Amino acid sequence: MARARGAKGQGRKDPLAERLARCHASAVHDVLRSMGHANVVLPWRIKPLDPGRRLAGEVYTVSGHVDQTISRHETLLRWARLLSRVPGGKVIVCQPNTQDIALMGELSAQALMVKGTRGYVVDGACRDTELVLQMGFPVCCSHATPADIVERWMPDEEAFGKPVTIGSVTIQSGDYIVGDRDGVVLVPGDIAGLVIGETERVLATEGEMRKAILAGMDPEQAYLKYGKF
Repeated sequence: MARARGAKGQGRKDPLAERLARCHASAVHDVLRSMGHANVVLPWRIKPLDPGRRLAGEVYTVSGHVDQTISRHETLLRWARLLSRVPGGKVIVCQPNTQDIALMGELSAQALMVKGTRGYVVDGACRDTELVLQMGFPVCCSHATPADIVERWMPDEEAFGKPVTIGSVTIQSGDYIVGDRDGVVLVPGDIAGLVIGETERVLATEGEMRKAILAGMDPEQAYLKYGKF
């Protein structure tokens, strides 16, 4: 499976996204919780399609609904329009309001990769999973199904970029998100720089603590010295 080449969006730089991509979701969660932000973890069912590939970046939201009255042409035209309208260099977060059909597949992933999209999070299903994995496009979803959107689903174009809710977490365009094999964590956009900086500090401290424990330091002494575990 060939990877997308000559991607127009791949040159976009987002220093915060690149720093966040080096942070573990669990460490980001701990920092947010220490700052009083407890409701930031997406439901446990939403996990990376490839647990070894971290997803991180600034959010752009989309949503839609089941509609079994539309034609094949209209379905695919509206979906292609969605792919055209979402900005490059973001993580797309989709609330499809259905668990029965896939809201990501191989050709859609290719189109988003060309735009430099950093990943895709959906409160629902993905399909063509083997091909999506081969191309290396980061997707977080709840499950897989071969069922597609044709004649069954319509994007809410007027709601693009507006807040969506997944589980108990409300997500806004401009927030940041990080997902790895531990799960998916939302970082409010207005404090993203502060959270990422503090997470980097925590990870550095944990690195020093890890070295101390490997060198034989007693766990209780390590906790008292570093304040972590």
